[in-house]
Amino acid sequence: MRICILADETIKTELLQIPVAADTELVWVRDIEDLVKEKADAYMDLLFLPVPERITALKTLTAVPVFVNAVADTLEEIGAPFIRINGWPGFLNRGLAEIVMDKNLQAKPVRSVMQALGRDYRALPDEPGMIAPRVLAMIINEAYFALKEGVSTKEEIDIAMKLGTNYPMGPFEWSARIGLEKIGRLLDKLNENNERYTRAF
Repeated sequence: MRICILADETIKTELLQIPVAADTELVWVRDIEDLVKEKADAYMDLLFLPVPERITALKTLTAVPVFVNAVADTLEEIGAPFIRINGWPGFLNRGLAEIVMDKNLQAKPVRSVMQALGRDYRALPDEPGMIAPRVLAMIINEAYFALKEGVSTKEEIDIAMKLGTNYPMGPFEWSARIGLEKIGRLLDKLNENNERYTRAF
């Protein structure tokens, strides 16, 4: 299987931490123009931005599975038969991926791609944030509320979460790795229907 992937070096390194199947060829590209030129059995845009030009370009590839790193944006909002994948940093090196599939897609080709990448997956409803990013965004948000209230320092909160919950990183370390812009965007989207997601930063 030939999979063409648009990613930066950080994402590439993380994705390669799990060995792919022996008959799998990964082709790495750096921009959307190169992605659409490649012939592949599947495509992954792990730097996806939900802008019309990019969506239109990716739609030309949908004869095969097209995965997009779209944590906050739903397929309904994107308006294309893609597969959403949780591609936030810290999640691509796990053996279990969170995905959302277009209801018209068949599961077998998607399963084949995930097996080629050495991963199992869970198909989720088409909602903003999926599961893990939504939970993590709330934990990070609560850490920023605690910081604002003077409960403790960033460093101490990170240490407490790692030692107390056995998390691989503390909330401020996670936020630095993922990017506050991505986390804030998800919280803002969730806050549209539920005020408990009001941002602290």
